[in-house]
Amino acid sequence: MLRASCPNCGAPIAFRSADLPVKVCDYCHSSVLRTGGNLEAMGKVADVPDDVSPLRLGVRGRLGARSFELIGRVRWRYADGAWNEWLAYFDDGSTAWLGESMGRHMLLRQVDLSHVVSDVVKLLQSGFSVMPGTRAVIDNVEYWASDVKRVSCVASEGELPFNSLGLTAMSVDLMSADEHCASIQRAGDEEVEVYAGQYVSLADIAATGLREFEGWPMPSYSA
Repeated sequence: MLRASCPNCGAPIAFRSADLPVKVCDYCHSSVLRTGGNLEAMGKVADVPDDVSPLRLGVRGRLGARSFELIGRVRWRYADGAWNEWLAYFDDGSTAWLGESMGRHMLLRQVDLSHVVSDVVKLLQSGFSVMPGTRAVIDNVEYWASDVKRVSCVASEGELPFNSLGLTAMSVDLMSADEHCASIQRAGDEEVEVYAGQYVSLADIAATGLREFEGWPMPSYSA
């Protein structure tokens, strides 16, 4: 854990991993980039809009025998709506993304491209369009592209593996015949990234520390 001061406002900030070089200051909302021992304020990010999500920073959960904490959030927007992606930091130092869209949750981990067989990667890398229905095999699971859209990051908070300011990407959602799901993205001129996992419920991950809402009884697993 590196403890420091925000270069914009002087408030205390902390970085828990060298793999997470960006921290959004809780006070002035500057996106602070850590490069070695140097800190740079990259600009201010928009506040994450209030919503009815029971998730928030600090929520803890489990995937099998491994525990994690939600330490960051990115709000993505596209032409027809928006969704949240929460960064889950596991006790072993690894990370995953907990996607939250239309009442469903998807827990996804990054997959090495050597484990992916698909024209989706080639098309995105070359700047060409991807058609819904395009097939992909990721870690020996068969998927089909279900949605293709251009997305932009409109807000963020907490600790992140990238600077979200002005970030746009082409995003391809993929579905399988079972509860597996995946996402293939390319942001700007960066390399294509592949994430795969499965749909989960908050009960499946035994989420604790959830937000309370009037009229919504706190589930027993969150006690």
